[in-house]
Amino acid sequence: MHTFVRCGKLFTGRDDGPIDGGMLVFDAVGRLAYVGAEAGAPQRARGDRLIDHSGDFVMPGLIDVHTHLAYGNAKSEEDIDLYSPLEFRTLRGMFFAQKCVAAGYTAICSPGDAGQISLSIRDAVKAGLFDGPRVVAAGPYLTTHQGLTDWYPTWIGAPETSIGKLVTNLNEAIEEVRRQVKNGVDCIKIALDGVQRRPDGELIAAFTQEETGAIVRETHRLGRKAIAHAVGREATLYAARAGVDLIFHAFDLDDECIAAMLENGSLLCPTLTHPRNLVDFTQAHEPAAQKGRVEATDKRYREGCARLRKAVSAGVPFLAGTDSGFAITPYGEWHAKELELFVADLGLSPAAALRAATEVNGRFMNNGRGEEIGVLEEGRAADFVAWDGSPLDDIRLLQDRSRLKGVYIAGRPLRIEDRPYDPRQVTDFALSNWTDLYTQARVAELRIDAGATRPRLAAE
Repeated sequence: MHTFVRCGKLFTGRDDGPIDGGMLVFDAVGRLAYVGAEAGAPQRARGDRLIDHSGDFVMPGLIDVHTHLAYGNAKSEEDIDLYSPLEFRTLRGMFFAQKCVAAGYTAICSPGDAGQISLSIRDAVKAGLFDGPRVVAAGPYLTTHQGLTDWYPTWIGAPETSIGKLVTNLNEAIEEVRRQVKNGVDCIKIALDGVQRRPDGELIAAFTQEETGAIVRETHRLGRKAIAHAVGREATLYAARAGVDLIFHAFDLDDECIAAMLENGSLLCPTLTHPRNLVDFTQAHEPAAQKGRVEATDKRYREGCARLRKAVSAGVPFLAGTDSGFAITPYGEWHAKELELFVADLGLSPAAALRAATEVNGRFMNNGRGEEIGVLEEGRAADFVAWDGSPLDDIRLLQDRSRLKGVYIAGRPLRIEDRPYDPRQVTDFALSNWTDLYTQARVAELRIDAGATRPRLAAE
């Protein structure tokens, strides 16, 4: 038995324009047998079924290569690492993975999580225990005492429940790669950015070039992909020289970094949505605003986009990912905003932005051990979504879930109920009860009647 899907417009991911009056045909296991104009489709046989999306824009399922399933919409690093057990985080991550599907995202990469959370979600979905997206999973980030995810003071150390695995020498790093591969990861995440800066403000990479190269070589030798968090120029350069498969951020890249990416085939996911949301959404009373993070992020964003546009012009492949999993990037809410920013701030066409979230992302996701996704063509998985309207006319349409008319993974329709939840029982477990210091002077200040712009005391 085959299933025929009548499409108003069919965007395959291979071409910039859609096919008017398209048709998809897939078999009983959800593999595409025909993709093209309806006029050239095979005849339906008795027992074949028809799905009618003749009024819709049909395209490959969207992919987000930067969604952290373990983070739980965290408001702080402590929320991520400390205040809930790995078992609860896994169940929570499954719930949030379904939020991604409900937004039209049929596949995600979870690039760095505590324990084996994303691995477990991936395997549970693959086994058919739960409906959810296809998942490419990493384990904890490899980090050093100078690296991202080694948040806590040395007198506390790196907890086992952290999203980072502290390695103190190259032998430990290589052994951690082997341990994670044994556990079944699809990729190895390296926290290549450090926390120290040179006098000119440049970030110092957390690993040396030699260490980075050795980690990447071992990762590739074992048949896995290497990914890296690298905002700074030095970290980005080390990653590109080492042949890291996917570099996240790279806001401080320069011409040397771009040349190394092109030479060694590194892909780039700038992850614009997280910093853009931080700037746009952070309220004045929140610690991120009071610490000057909004101004610093806005400056880095503007300067970073100018550099990233050079990489676009040079031909570096750009992938779409959002850093979903934080309070400013909740699951299922802002995944498609990345495509809007690709168009508005990097100068991509809507078609190029769509292909970034489908065909280009699929190049990274397809690893030879699963279904081929990202493009609608014969022999590939029938992962597709249908929209009421064309994102080629307005890329922002993809952020309006009311316009999403169907989500299919391997040809099977997925309808995820939009279930609300109380974040105080899901994420907000940190032991911070106040965000202010109530000195006599501060209390007197709060009591000043200055209208709605000032908070009032709860007892008043």
